[in-house]
Amino acid sequence: MPLEPFSKLTSRTLVLAQENIDTDQIIPARFLTTTSREGLGKAAFYDWRYDENGRPKNSSLFNGVDPATHQILVGGPNFGCGSSREHAPWALLDFGFRVVISSDIADIFKSNSLKNGLLPVSVDEQTHRQLLAAPGALVTVDLEAERVSIDGAGETAFRIEPFARRCLLDGVDPLGRLLSQMPAIEEYEARHG
Repeated sequence: MPLEPFSKLTSRTLVLAQENIDTDQIIPARFLTTTSREGLGKAAFYDWRYDENGRPKNSSLFNGVDPATHQILVGGPNFGCGSSREHAPWALLDFGFRVVISSDIADIFKSNSLKNGLLPVSVDEQTHRQLLAAPGALVTVDLEAERVSIDGAGETAFRIEPFARRCLLDGVDPLGRLLSQMPAIEEYEARHG
C-alpha cells in the first residue's frame, strides 16, 4: 500500500505527559468496527476530547489545536501499551500526526506504526524531559539523518530499524517494498530455478 514518504518534518508538538497511554485510550474499542483508515482521526483520543454526549471538552488539549501545525505527538513513557491494534496508528495519522516521540514506546505499537507510515521515535530520558517540559516546541525530525532537533535546545540521535526506515523514506509498507523488488526476485528465480 502506498504511504506518504517521510524524510524530514518540522512541526510544533502536542504533549501528553501521562505514562502508559494505551491503545484503548488512543482509539477506544467501540471504534474498531472498520477496516478503513479514513475518518478514524475523529475517534483518536475520543474519550479525552468529547463528553458522554459527544460535545467537545473545553479542557482537552486536542480541541483547538491545528493538526497541520502540530504533527508531532510527545507522549509519556510506555506510550502505545495495551492490545495490538493497527487502528491506533491509523487514527493518529488520520488526525494529522506523523511522528510520536517518547522515551519508551511499546514494541507492538512501534511495529504497527512503522508498517503504516507513522514514525515512532524513542529518545533518551533527558531529551524526553525537555520535550515534555516544552509543549508547542518547534521540533525537526530528520529520518534520513536519524536526528531530532529541538529549536534552541540542541539535537539528539535516534535509531530506526533499517528496513522500516527505508520503507518510510520511500513511502511504502513492507509488502509494497517487497513487491517493488519483484523484477529482481523473478530474475533470481529464473537463474536459480
